[in-house]
Amino acid sequence: MFSRWSHSHHNQQNDSLQHESKVKELRAALRPLSDRGLKYCTDACLRRYLEARNWNVDKSKKMLEETLKWRSTYKPEEIRWHEIAVEGETGKVYRANFHDRDGRTVLILRPGKQNTTSLDNQLRHLVYMIENAILNLPEGQEQMVWLIDFTGWSLSTSVPIKSARDTINVLQNHYPERLAMAVLYNPPRIFEAFWKIVKYFLDAKTFQKVKFVYPKNKESVELMRSYFDEENLPTDFGGKAILEYNHEEFSKQMVQDDIKSATLWGFDNKLQSTGTDQSGPEITPEPICLAPAAS
Repeated sequence: MFSRWSHSHHNQQNDSLQHESKVKELRAALRPLSDRGLKYCTDACLRRYLEARNWNVDKSKKMLEETLKWRSTYKPEEIRWHEIAVEGETGKVYRANFHDRDGRTVLILRPGKQNTTSLDNQLRHLVYMIENAILNLPEGQEQMVWLIDFTGWSLSTSVPIKSARDTINVLQNHYPERLAMAVLYNPPRIFEAFWKIVKYFLDAKTFQKVKFVYPKNKESVELMRSYFDEENLPTDFGGKAILEYNHEEFSKQMVQDDIKSATLWGFDNKLQSTGTDQSGPEITPEPICLAPAAS
């Protein structure tokens, strides 16, 4: 028994040594990085990209460089709440005030509460919320959980397939290993038609993370209990907590987080109308960008 334990322990050690050398290899292979690029490319970040590409350094490098290119033009860390607050008015996507049993950040998505028509702004809002979830990850945690409530969802409120694909691409390609699990809670029968198409855009790893949960199905209710404390979990998801989204309160919180994020990325002076007038030299946009150092 002991020899079996020491054998597996030895293998784990070997794996982690191999992984560390892959991280070094990937870092050496990257082009020189800007300040923001360096801030983004922590060891934990490199590990996530390697993990997403089964520890193949070339593929991971390609993936990471695509992200750095995307971040340099999309600038997700520069999106501010006041720019996308209108998207959040109905509470269609927001960070929950509770964590799962592993202490991971939870994002609540309620697609039935769609309130706008600009797909670009909807995606910007979602990217902002993903960055915010990462910014608020507890020490030692790298992943978030999505709880998707289908109340009020219909094909008319659903996003077009192209938009769904774009959203999935951003999540898979630029936030690898950030999603621990996505719970699709009580989707209506008609969602199955939508899902049949959408699932083709998911890579195998992401597909494994999607869980369908039906309140009348004992197994899926058990699954929810294994991940969440019922006392925290809103009644909308089969728990005991009352879920009320307060846009004003949430907005205050996001403005505070914007300050935190600006400090993290080193452009406090770029914040508009937050009441903290820290004017300094304007930062020139850098060619390469990043995701919060909670990575």
